[in-house]
Amino acid sequence: MIVYDLSCSEGHRFEGWFGSSTDFADQQARGLMSCPQCGSEDVTKAPMAPAVPAKGNSKPNQPAPTQMARGEMPAEVKQALKALAEAQAKALESSTWVGEDFAERVRSMHYGEVDEAPIHGQATKDEAAEMLAEGIAVAPLLFPVAPPDELN
Repeated sequence: MIVYDLSCSEGHRFEGWFGSSTDFADQQARGLMSCPQCGSEDVTKAPMAPAVPAKGNSKPNQPAPTQMARGEMPAEVKQALKALAEAQAKALESSTWVGEDFAERVRSMHYGEVDEAPIHGQATKDEAAEMLAEGIAVAPLLFPVAPPDELN
């Protein structure tokens, strides 16, 4: 997991966890990120502030790095993420990847045009909102999923 410092157009700062830099870029491009404080969808990586010494070449007084500051997750968080990832992997094993045809296939099942079957795939935020407005229950996966022919 990669932890990025993020910010929105309103100046709120927060962090996001991603499987890779490609996952971040994909989710940003598809409009799947929003600020948890104001809901703004204009989310980017926050600029990093350099550590500037107080005087000359002296090092600033800084507390010892914590586990989170070193980029490490507490054991409880690691355990919870592992359990969630295992549950999602088990659910994905019993469903079929439909890629970008997800919204179309879900609608076909919802309206009785084809038999219902467990599927997973990709949908934009707008497509998901449209399905929800139509009364079609959809939910995002907890962790990004790559197509079967790509490494996850």
